[in-house]
Amino acid sequence: MSPTEDHDPMTDRATTPSGSAHRPQDVRTARLLVAAQFALIAVIVVLPGRDDWPVPRALAVACLVAVVVGVLVMALGATGLGRGLTAAPLPNAHARLRTGGLYGFVRHPIYSGLLLLMGALAVASGSVLRLLFFGLLVALLHRKARWEEGHLAARFADYPAYARRTPRFVPFWRPR
Repeated sequence: MSPTEDHDPMTDRATTPSGSAHRPQDVRTARLLVAAQFALIAVIVVLPGRDDWPVPRALAVACLVAVVVGVLVMALGATGLGRGLTAAPLPNAHARLRTGGLYGFVRHPIYSGLLLLMGALAVASGSVLRLLFFGLLVALLHRKARWEEGHLAARFADYPAYARRTPRFVPFWRPR
């Protein structure tokens, strides 16, 4: 448990100071998902660039713009959550269903910004290996988002309707 969590032996759940409770196995899964996410990000960042494909100046500039936009999207998404922001994909006691701002375009704007940022780094690096690790990050964030959405649907009655009308990561994109 983190320093901000206690254990309630009556319910066998971890509790935060604000009183929200999560099953211990959910807390473990959340921590594993976050650790895997940060490990993949670290690998993408520290792998050396290569010459697996040419990176023309225009592509490098476009990737730089994508990095900046990705960081801004992440910052705006985090700000939109207010005190409900947490590193773990479990809603805390302050969480509210956000459907406005960036959350009106995608359900997970922080993940969207992160994917834009890391994808741009992978493409600009000219490295197939970085691109492969980026693919693993996409798969992990997809899985993490689906897992998180199960908890959000259990917490917020309006979440399933919101999820039906709002794409997960890419605005205006509706997979069939």
